Amino acid sequence: MNQESLVFLGLIGTFVSFVICFFLTRWLIGYLMSKNMAVLDYHKEDKPKIPRPGGPAILTSILVGEAILFAFSGSYAILALIFATAISGLIGLVDDLKTLGGIVKPALLLVAGLPILLIEYAIPNSKVFTPTFYLPFFKIPAHIPLVYPLLIVVAIPVVTNTINTIDVLNGVVSGFILIACVPVTLDIYLRVLAGKTDPIILVAMFPILAGTAAFFLFHRYPSKIFPGDSGAITLGAAYGTMAMIGGAELVAVIAILPAILNSFFFLSSVKRLMEHRQIKNLPTIGLPDGRVIASDDPKAPITLMRMIVSRSAMAENEIANDILKLSLYCALLAGITALLTWIPFFMVL
Repeated sequence: MNQESLVFLGLIGTFVSFVICFFLTRWLIGYLMSKNMAVLDYHKEDKPKIPRPGGPAILTSILVGEAILFAFSGSYAILALIFATAISGLIGLVDDLKTLGGIVKPALLLVAGLPILLIEYAIPNSKVFTPTFYLPFFKIPAHIPLVYPLLIVVAIPVVTNTINTIDVLNGVVSGFILIACVPVTLDIYLRVLAGKTDPIILVAMFPILAGTAAFFLFHRYPSKIFPGDSGAITLGAAYGTMAMIGGAELVAVIAILPAILNSFFFLSSVKRLMEHRQIKNLPTIGLPDGRVIASDDPKAPITLMRMIVSRSAMAENEIANDILKLSLYCALLAGITALLTWIPFFMVL
């Protein structure tokens, strides 16, 4: 496929994903409210009811956009992305409607990585992923063909649950993914220039960016809709799968360090897998004026949000902005890592 066709295909996929997510989210807001599928926004002074989940809009927009790319390109990597995202998003939707347990959900999400492996090994020359890493400054690849398939299966539940833990405030998870996708897109672009990745993989990032951006318009502070587990898990699955099929794993990990640290703090303090809704000792306390302050309960789990408000009470939008600032900082570090990895490939010594 020539460059002009790729650009046109990318524009179509981006436009379709954005439009679908935008209008489907608008419709969901009214539909969910009419069905009383709404939750209290506890960080607001008047505790308004916000419709939830908006995940179906995100999931549909990404799948349709990627399906268009697959129909015209026939890329098996994109097909793997579609299956992994669809399975993860549907598991998230079941969790929204039925509430899966803290162990059941990650166990089910192990299935989402299987299509990536099945397509890679069952279809000759499918080229879904390459078990090869390039480190900054070094042009010598590191091959891990035996370990990498296991990492793929584990990566989906780990990344999706990590992203899900950052969904604590208005606009955070959608804004977080938007920011994190930028250095990953840069890394994949540099890989394409170096001849290590198929250009269609770069194009596949744009429907994800478009759908996330459209949802962010409604999710940003003050939120008109919440993504729910289906939304956060869909975004995590799409992000993680793109990192794997694009060979941008290292950059992708650096870009989401705030979410990784948040998940690590939480798990190390509660000592087991559990849903946030199961927590009895809340890490933060909402004040009557709408501000949030850290709990002084020693049994309360440690979270990134609790650390941010540990010194003084803060408004929700201030906390959200601090989390996104951390995301921007890590995205910058991830972008620098991408440049240091691939610039040696273009240098003539």
